[in-house]
Amino acid sequence: MAGGGIASIGVNKERAENYNGKLTLYVIISCIVAAVGGSLFGYDIGISGGVTSMDEFLRRFFYSVYLKKQHVHEDNYCKYNNQVLAAFTSSLYMAGLVASLVASPITRNHGRRASIICGGISFFLGAVLNAAAINLGMLLFGRIMLGVGIGFGNQAVPLYLSEMAPAHLRGCLNMMFQLATTLGIFTANMINYGTSKLHPWGWRLSLGLAAAPAFVMTVGGMLLPETPNSLIEQGNKTKGRRVLERIRGTENVEAEFEDMVDASELARLVKHPFRNILKRRNRPQLIMAILMPTFQILTGINIILFYAPVLFQSMGFKRAASLYSSALTGAVLASSTLVSMATVDRWGRRILLITGGIQMIICQVIVAIILGLKFGSDKELSRGYSIIVVVFICLFVAAFGYSWGPLGWTVPSEIFPLETRSAGQSITVTVNLFFTFAIAQSFLSLLCVMRFGIFLFFSGWIAIMTIFIYLFLPETKGVPIEEMMRLWEKHWFWKKIVSEDQQAKNTNGLNHA
Repeated sequence: MAGGGIASIGVNKERAENYNGKLTLYVIISCIVAAVGGSLFGYDIGISGGVTSMDEFLRRFFYSVYLKKQHVHEDNYCKYNNQVLAAFTSSLYMAGLVASLVASPITRNHGRRASIICGGISFFLGAVLNAAAINLGMLLFGRIMLGVGIGFGNQAVPLYLSEMAPAHLRGCLNMMFQLATTLGIFTANMINYGTSKLHPWGWRLSLGLAAAPAFVMTVGGMLLPETPNSLIEQGNKTKGRRVLERIRGTENVEAEFEDMVDASELARLVKHPFRNILKRRNRPQLIMAILMPTFQILTGINIILFYAPVLFQSMGFKRAASLYSSALTGAVLASSTLVSMATVDRWGRRILLITGGIQMIICQVIVAIILGLKFGSDKELSRGYSIIVVVFICLFVAAFGYSWGPLGWTVPSEIFPLETRSAGQSITVTVNLFFTFAIAQSFLSLLCVMRFGIFLFFSGWIAIMTIFIYLFLPETKGVPIEEMMRLWEKHWFWKKIVSEDQQAKNTNGLNHA
């Protein structure tokens, strides 16, 4: 038992073909309720851009931006460039970054439900503070509380979905988190469109309605069952098996249960998950946990989702038209996520990521060319070119929606062994929120300096990440979550790293024998 073989792999690799079970109503309901956590993230992304384009909001909290916006001769690329305004958007993500690190030991030691509940309560309080804000300090403190909620939710929900789902449908069910995120964005865009007409308090309603999904997430977290993986990891094998039988719809779960028990026994030997994740045998997963969320943000999607109304207004759209256009992008994002859910477990992760990357590159380059030739500091886009820009932005959003949007969360959440799974997800969330913070804080300034070149900047990154996926990401479709280590041992590049670590373990074992 103490030999290197089990420690390097984690579980018996011969059991996967003996897994039984089906998609049960119990799993569907549990995953739907848990996925509401994604709507918190999406709602905030969608609501922030709309609110920061409302005159009443700007006049109350960012008066200098409001004055600059009124100047018709102001540089179109620079009219919203204000670091305090950017801080309103980005402060949430820095708070989420810190919270995700705190959430990791809670998720591991007290279960996925505990983090889901903590996230819901924090987000609810943040929504109330934002809706009632009377000064900038209160507004930013509310944003920080929202960030804490997102840090906990993004840490726990993808893990919950991956562990509850049967292996052959894990990709589809895990993407419910991204679907909820996209529906949150779309809902926020539609709410912004309506509240922009409610003067002068429409922005308060937009911010305050974030309390609704937070309430659902909190109550749902209290009612949801804990995942069998987490129950077994905490030493409650009897209850873990009972939950496993219920969610698989059969009592014949011996193979999957034994894999979970083996994984939990290995996990209990690991007292310091963050230290363990740095070991050579975990190098492939660690690199994916860092680069997948980094690349997801460097697609440039957040410049569309955060600042869509601001971006469209900068291009010459009127306020109502800009909000309508951003609502359109939200609808496209949600519908394209459904495409991904329907195909990910048939076509696999790699084909969607590579195809989506190529489509995003083409769209970004075309938008950059149009803006470079037809849009400038002192001129606005004609109606015809504006429509073309919106069409290609929607095509870009659609490509992201079926590829990097959902899979940027799905892949990292399914590749880690149990002993480092919460730590790995924490790293994924932390990296994601760090780059989200960096882009949110710097985009308005980058837009002012780089102008149309901002789209070429992001298209270059998309080219790099597409090549990376082609070379280094093995296909995870249909592989049981507790048997994922097998992929790295077979991959043309990663097997060198994993095998060398295993050989070193075996040598040490023989020397000690």
